[in-house]
Amino acid sequence: MADIKTYQMLIDGVWSDAEDGATFDAINPATGKVWAQIPEATANDVDRAVRAADRAFSEGAWPAMSPTERGHCLRRLATILVEHAEPLGQIEATDTGKLFKETRWQANYLAEFYTFFAGCADKVAGDTLPIDKPDMFVFTHREPLGVVAAVVPWNSQLFLSAIKIGPALAAGNTIVVKASEDASGALLEFGRLFEEAGFPPGVVNIVTGHGEPCGKTLTSHPLVAKIAFTGGPIAAQHVVRNSAENFAPLILELGGKSPVLVFDDVDVESAVNGA
Repeated sequence: MADIKTYQMLIDGVWSDAEDGATFDAINPATGKVWAQIPEATANDVDRAVRAADRAFSEGAWPAMSPTERGHCLRRLATILVEHAEPLGQIEATDTGKLFKETRWQANYLAEFYTFFAGCADKVAGDTLPIDKPDMFVFTHREPLGVVAAVVPWNSQLFLSAIKIGPALAAGNTIVVKASEDASGALLEFGRLFEEAGFPPGVVNIVTGHGEPCGKTLTSHPLVAKIAFTGGPIAAQHVVRNSAENFAPLILELGGKSPVLVFDDVDVESAVNGA
């Protein structure tokens, strides 16, 4: 057991065990062996995370930051991410069975995503249509929503969380991310970088566990203002039903496939690399 890592969840800036101490095994697909213990969040754990995100949204340092300052935090995160790309890539390879050269490259590449969203923070724009009433003035005031819930699958935890975390934070929201129960390690390791980048406690929270109760509690929570989900259509049906309790708007990315068709004249090296 000495070689098995023990992880905790990130809730309100504090690394926390599940309320009841429950955990589940993380399996290395390459060996079939347990390599880590992951917390099994209770409904109360998820509620604490959402309430922490809600407080961070309305109180303290985060809502006082200008869009430019939020962009600075995201740029620092991108820089730190590059510095940690190798260990993050190694953890994701262990957790998912993907090739290390791919996961390491992806961790480096993700820094560009956070740099891009950093630049978006102070460039929120849009059209306001003129009105033909002489005694009326029309303007549009844009403001963040509040707490965003993000649910990501196992196969690309860092990438699929980046395209949710980046825009949510750039816009001034806070976020609770549910890592996949099949591969949580890389996202939990990544969570350590947010404090170093200057994000206040509670702005980013990471919970782990299965659909019941972790996922259901998160996607049906009354303080969640928006849900971003990537996964399969069956799980999405549950998310849609849960979100209906509070009319939370949804972003759904479902059922992606990446087939590789090979024929008699296949370039084997190229096909394997693409796969």
